[in-house]
Amino acid sequence: MRFTVSSSALSSKLNMLVKVIGSKNSLPILENFLFQIENGELNITASDSDNIIKSTIALTECEGEGEFCVPTRVVIDALKELPEQPLSFEVDNSSDAYAMKIVYQNGLYNFTGINAEDYPRSQPMGEGCTVITLPTEILIDNISRSLFATAADELRPVMNGIYFDLTPEALAIVSSDGHKLVRSKNFTIKSETPANFNLPKKPATLLKNILSKEDEATIKFDERSAEIQFSDGVLRCRLIDGRYPNYNSVIPTNNPAKITVDRKALQSALRRVLPFASESSQLIRFHIENGRFEVSSEDIDFSTSAKEVLACEYSGSTINIGFKGSSLMEILGNLTSEQVIFQLADPSRAGIVIPSEQPKNEDVLMLIMPMLLND
Repeated sequence: MRFTVSSSALSSKLNMLVKVIGSKNSLPILENFLFQIENGELNITASDSDNIIKSTIALTECEGEGEFCVPTRVVIDALKELPEQPLSFEVDNSSDAYAMKIVYQNGLYNFTGINAEDYPRSQPMGEGCTVITLPTEILIDNISRSLFATAADELRPVMNGIYFDLTPEALAIVSSDGHKLVRSKNFTIKSETPANFNLPKKPATLLKNILSKEDEATIKFDERSAEIQFSDGVLRCRLIDGRYPNYNSVIPTNNPAKITVDRKALQSALRRVLPFASESSQLIRFHIENGRFEVSSEDIDFSTSAKEVLACEYSGSTINIGFKGSSLMEILGNLTSEQVIFQLADPSRAGIVIPSEQPKNEDVLMLIMPMLLND
């Protein structure tokens, strides 16, 4: 079997696919790429058993068809130092071992491939699956905005993913660890037949890193698995099983106090004040009154404290409330508007943070649970 492929095209695909391969694989065969030659194309697969990514490259020349496995590190390390040029692969599978030779402009590589019969294969999605088509830019933005709020809870694994809730009103994308919550609604994507799935953190991170914003993605999902098709390939993953909590029930609907403040100014103030907070609690106190937004912290054990005052848009009764500083920084860092609006009630009720200007056709909301103030 012989075929010729572009070195840069192959290297680019392999570096995208290798992201799915774990450091500890349950099956030794998964430390390899699966190469399949068919109809003048090279199909490459990488997997960690729960997640599978496939991609295709057109071949400039091809003699014969077949499949074999290539050691991951061997082929990636061999290609990364080569400039753009055609690579000629020669595969001899006349014996149990796959003798492989890669011929390039000034030299060649010889190594041994592996029989592909033990490589796990994925089953195609059934006809009863739900299908969503959306721009990859929307998918990337929502995953990036939601990942920080996912949990790492062995006892409640359902909280460890990003929840996609398709309703007749919108597609809601939700994540929460019980202390903070992100809910983003996109009103251009909806369905009269409600459906939902819970995407684990690893495939979500993979999608964020490998998708191109100038593209479109098709998501097919059923109760157990999802398949995300994009121009460079397809990602197949196992979904998190279990019923996701009713996220709408924890979002307060009557927080009367609305405070508008400059997002970057508040971020800068938090960076200066947070080092003086208790290392264990990271408690940041807000004292808000007419046009005045005071941010303060204190560590009684080390007799340290800090305070900074910002301007804000607010006219109402005085508010004192405490939040975890690192969580506030994450929330502000995952919003893009120049100003943010805090919707608050009393020191025991969750605070809502929304951008002053919502993204087009979207409704972004972030929630943070308060911390007890010892006045």
